[in-house]
Amino acid sequence: MRNRNRDWLRRWDATSPAGVSGPRSFGEMVSTYRRQARAGQTLPFMVVVEGQLAGQVTVNNIVRGSGQFASIGYWIDEAYAGRGLTTQAVAMVIDHCFYAARLHRVEVAIRPENAASLRVVEKLGIKEYGYAPRYLHIDGDWRDHRLFAVTVEEVPGGMVRRLQKARPQ
Repeated sequence: MRNRNRDWLRRWDATSPAGVSGPRSFGEMVSTYRRQARAGQTLPFMVVVEGQLAGQVTVNNIVRGSGQFASIGYWIDEAYAGRGLTTQAVAMVIDHCFYAARLHRVEVAIRPENAASLRVVEKLGIKEYGYAPRYLHIDGDWRDHRLFAVTVEEVPGGMVRRLQKARPQ
């Protein structure tokens, strides 16, 4: 699926800057996620639709102690795009972060030109709090990002509940 979606995802995929090595294969990426998950640094979730892998939501950079926050990144197979699946998956993962992982804050960094990802945070009512020039290495260069965050106090009852209430009946 990642190979089939290479062109679809390339503009948004994290890359490694020159001189910094990252996973060279899908298998290495899975091994890295497993190791980081065991260490409590990452929570990788797969989006599955009718038994088929459709995408991924990953909770990264988990900070404990006085911070209790993390970042979320996500992608969806082009064949499933535009159906609200990413928004639903992100809402579910945020609820997991707040109620199972006991995090206090979840952040999302989005490239300004990524209209689809911006729509996800808009539909979830996640507020923008800043702008980070040259924030992450994406598609071969350092890219600017808009920064969004939500805390557990902002979504009493959870993000999934908020999303359900916001949908037209």
